[in-house]
Amino acid sequence: MWGISYWAVPIFSSLVWLSMLIAMLTTWSVQGSPHYSSMNPKQHIAYISDIGAQGLKPLFIAMSAVTVVSLDLAFILERWLRHTGKLTPNTSFWQKFYSTCSIIASVAGAAGLILLSIFDTLHHPHLHDDFLVLFIAGYIVSAIFICWEYQRLGIHFREHSILRYSFWIKLTFIFVELGLAIAFGVTRKKDKYNAAAVLEWTISFIFFFYVLSFFIDFMPAVRSKHYQSRETEMDMAEQGGLPMGDGAANDGQYFRGNTNGYANGNGHAHGHTNGYANGYTNGTGHANGFSNGTSGPSHIPKPAGPAPMPSRNF
Repeated sequence: MWGISYWAVPIFSSLVWLSMLIAMLTTWSVQGSPHYSSMNPKQHIAYISDIGAQGLKPLFIAMSAVTVVSLDLAFILERWLRHTGKLTPNTSFWQKFYSTCSIIASVAGAAGLILLSIFDTLHHPHLHDDFLVLFIAGYIVSAIFICWEYQRLGIHFREHSILRYSFWIKLTFIFVELGLAIAFGVTRKKDKYNAAAVLEWTISFIFFFYVLSFFIDFMPAVRSKHYQSRETEMDMAEQGGLPMGDGAANDGQYFRGNTNGYANGNGHAHGHTNGYANGYTNGTGHANGFSNGTSGPSHIPKPAGPAPMPSRNF
């Protein structure tokens, strides 16, 4: 159960964020795309914060808080899983340092989003903009430290391709979001409000994919003690780690140290078959004894008989 809940955290966080964006955009469209009082006279496309400052402010605050709190929980959970060895463990102090810095930066970004949703653009425009910068910068810096950690982990665990995939996804997010954030700031500075609004919505939807990408990082943790694959069990059984089948069908398991059982010719099969067959047929047992006179009177020969069946009494 815990194996599934690991990657359910980022999925839940991303879906909450996406639901909020869709709800806000749909509400504004259904209302006939109204021009809110917080919007510039030349502006025709509402910012997320414009919609959030009106009737949907409770939704904006609640869903923003749930998104970033659950995302930060995913950061902390990943750190714990690496510490306990359920994910590829950190191999140096610096990897742990990068991970810790990533958590701290994500907490700062989370605080920025929660505060910008509370201090809306209608009543607190300057504070709102400051917290918006904190939100975007916090998660970009967090992603930089994550990439740094994964790059170092990938050097030590080259066989784990999932580290490489996650690294490139997060690195792509850094470049794309950083470029869009710069373009957003430039268009707002030049009073191109509609272009800036489109960029803000784009940044927000890309953030959804970034949050969703963290489920990839938790996938190795699903392979826990309660969720081993059938292939893993069979491999362990071949090495003597797990008994396969029932005791009567797998006789060899009753002998300590006998991993081959009867099928490989150890035990009674060789004992009885080779002993009696060689004794009577090849002349190494009674036949030699009586015929050569080394083991009893030569005038009482013992006729050869069929070899007895292997005993099943252990």
